[in-house]
Amino acid sequence: MHSKMPISVIILTKNSQKYLKEVLNALKDFEEVLIIDNGSKDATMDIAKSFKNVKIFKEEFIGFGPLKNRALKYAKNDWVLYIDSDEILTNELAKEIKNLTLNSNTVYALKRDNYYKQKHIKCCGWNKDFVLRLFNRKETQFNNNLVHESLLKKDLKIKKLKNPMRHYSFEKPEELIEKMNLYSTLYAQNYKKRKNITPLQAFLKAAFSFFKNYFLQKGFLCGYEGLLISISNANGVFYKYIKLYEENKK
Repeated sequence: MHSKMPISVIILTKNSQKYLKEVLNALKDFEEVLIIDNGSKDATMDIAKSFKNVKIFKEEFIGFGPLKNRALKYAKNDWVLYIDSDEILTNELAKEIKNLTLNSNTVYALKRDNYYKQKHIKCCGWNKDFVLRLFNRKETQFNNNLVHESLLKKDLKIKKLKNPMRHYSFEKPEELIEKMNLYSTLYAQNYKKRKNITPLQAFLKAAFSFFKNYFLQKGFLCGYEGLLISISNANGVFYKYIKLYEENKK
């Protein structure tokens, strides 16, 4: 039996049954996978329990950054890989990680191939997507942003890995709207009294977001999906700033 990678994988879940089996299958060679669940009501827990290397923790949702930092404390290993519950490592990427000589002053960036339904989207900025995911928790952790949290880079080097993972981001317009609503609310809570914005600025930022996604990032070449993603992103920008404006007025 080959030895498992001494890396702890962290996954946040809430009603994540759709891809979880595939996600966990791709992580079989990792020593431990920590599922941090925010009250799933579907088959998420049953799927998680069927994998030997999975440990389950139940936590209230306290914002993405704070929750990921709490999860780091549960990890047995100092090396941690963060994965979303709709991201599937390819075999090639798993092998590439296994063959790395890990360097604690380096954060490793994973390339994400983003999908809408089963279509690989290569426009709207979805095609040049590298995310910082593999790191030593003694050297860094996440910032405390409630949303759009990121790793604190300090003086760490960044190394991009070659092979991609598949990210099944959205299946239907409802999911785009749901995520936009949640993220814009968290953004407004995170930045209230820290950033000022006017309704006109919210509109202009949203308009520029659409122009950038649809024209500069060639959304028009991606059929109706390019239009849908560009409008959805622009809506997200408008609502996050309008919600912030209302929070600041309170």
